[in-house]
Amino acid sequence: MAERPTQASPDGEVLYRTRCASCHERPAPDSRAQTRDALRDRSPEAIVDALTGGAMRYQGIALGGAERRAIAEYLTGKAVGSDPIGAAAGRCTTPPPLRPLSSGAGWNGWGPTLENTHFQPASQAGLTAEQVPRLALQWAFGFPDTTSAWAQPTIAGGRLFVGGQNGSVYSLDPKTGCVIWTFTANGGVRASISVGATSTDSRSGRIAAFFSDQKGFAYALDAATGAAIWSRKVDDHPLVRLTGAPALSNGRLYVPTSSYEEAGKPPNYACCTFRGSIVALDAATGDIVWRSYTIADPPKLLGTRPDGGESWGPAGGAVWSAPTIDVKRGVLYVGVGNTYAGLATAPGANSVAAFEVKSGAMLWAKQVAAPDLFGCRPGEANCGERPGPDFDFGSSPALAKLPNGRDVIVIGNKSGIGYAMDPDKQGEILWEYRAGKGSALGGIEWGGAVDDTQAYFPVADGNSATPGGLHAVTLATGARAWFTPPPPPACGKPGRGCNGAQSAAITAIPGVVFSPSNDGAIRAFSSSTGAIVWEFDTNREFETVNGVKAHGGSMNGPAPVVAGGMVYVNSGYGAFGSRTGNVLLAFGLQ
Repeated sequence: MAERPTQASPDGEVLYRTRCASCHERPAPDSRAQTRDALRDRSPEAIVDALTGGAMRYQGIALGGAERRAIAEYLTGKAVGSDPIGAAAGRCTTPPPLRPLSSGAGWNGWGPTLENTHFQPASQAGLTAEQVPRLALQWAFGFPDTTSAWAQPTIAGGRLFVGGQNGSVYSLDPKTGCVIWTFTANGGVRASISVGATSTDSRSGRIAAFFSDQKGFAYALDAATGAAIWSRKVDDHPLVRLTGAPALSNGRLYVPTSSYEEAGKPPNYACCTFRGSIVALDAATGDIVWRSYTIADPPKLLGTRPDGGESWGPAGGAVWSAPTIDVKRGVLYVGVGNTYAGLATAPGANSVAAFEVKSGAMLWAKQVAAPDLFGCRPGEANCGERPGPDFDFGSSPALAKLPNGRDVIVIGNKSGIGYAMDPDKQGEILWEYRAGKGSALGGIEWGGAVDDTQAYFPVADGNSATPGGLHAVTLATGARAWFTPPPPPACGKPGRGCNGAQSAAITAIPGVVFSPSNDGAIRAFSSSTGAIVWEFDTNREFETVNGVKAHGGSMNGPAPVVAGGMVYVNSGYGAFGSRTGNVLLAFGLQ
């Protein structure tokens, strides 16, 4: 019998040039497309996954499986088939037991508490302002198959929990960085992890690690072993992504939803149909208890484009960050993004919105920086004549107390303005403070911090050559306490990818504020004067406990985590013209 003729293998270079190069060779400054150099740092499996069901799923629809593999192998120079977990080395010989969550110091979830102040008290920090200048690197952990180390670590039960861009989730020993267990999610894990009981009944509830991924799934894993308890697709929209950390409270997991639709859709996509929401899940089963949208009306067809594509709306109102839980009032607060299509001033968009935790009913929404229609094609049936200004609330609301004991919500906006709002008067603005010029990339992007007397706002101002520095504001009045401009970039000559923008969230402890920077440095500032008291440059390669080649880069997104005398920070952000990296760094006293 004659052999069947074999087809020629696809040419990865030709496919890349014809299908991919127009976006990836010279990405626009506001594009989420990674450069070819950044893609070279990924594993071929990650690129195949992105083209198959991830962020590039629509671009990959017209490609066969062999073509996807050919592109991935051409870009990375590596054959598909390598192990992307990065846990073959560095396993703990004697893993520490999972301790009761009430014992020892911790930082659980985004917050580190449900109020999301990003303030760690002395009892949990285990580190004084006087000791901070003595911090030194203790260990480094490398994330394989990664260009962005974008997940904030969690410290709970004597363990460190952290997710990776390639979907790997790790439980590590926080003292040494050795690997206790790993889990592979359906998509990249950017959200921080919350650890707690699956049930309010302490006799039957298991201690679980809860998180979400970039494909729309939420998970509960056994925190001791990493075994799956449940997973749930919380939104079926084809471009859904879960960026903000879920919040765990009283037997429920509150999951915020966002999407790639604003800037990650293919040219022929029917724009726009995504609406941001909060989804409440039963923590024991993953069952949906309620879902509440930030934009009330579902999208409908509004017209067709000249190319025959459909124009839909209303859409948008993504929730990019973690919900804040007000246990006393039974209310959940979120920061909401702009509209994508159909409506420029949807009441819930560009707002701090409050939802009843029991039912999901929206109680109020305080809107700022509107109208703001960004994501559709200007001049079409569902869009305005000009885009933007794209002034989302990318930050989580911080529920804090004024010196007089009155509750206040403090939050920064991508417009560069920080706000104090009254939770008892439907978000009435008590004061506002202009910290930066504002930009689609911030302004104030991922969040500030609040202690007993001051609020702190880091400013990106669009990752420009002249970003905005760090501001301290008197909590009671909104008056400036001090301002520290960014020092010369640690990465060298200022330019695209190398500047002092402070886009990442920050953390305060008594006497000190920790702020990572786009220039690859993490700095500690005196909370009384703004003077820099400690600095570490992550722009280099590191020897890692798990043997993965790792280096630092731009720092954007997660805040430093301080617990038990240690400081943990991720370095590397391979998007929006920033510099790639793939390392988790742990600092302790010399």
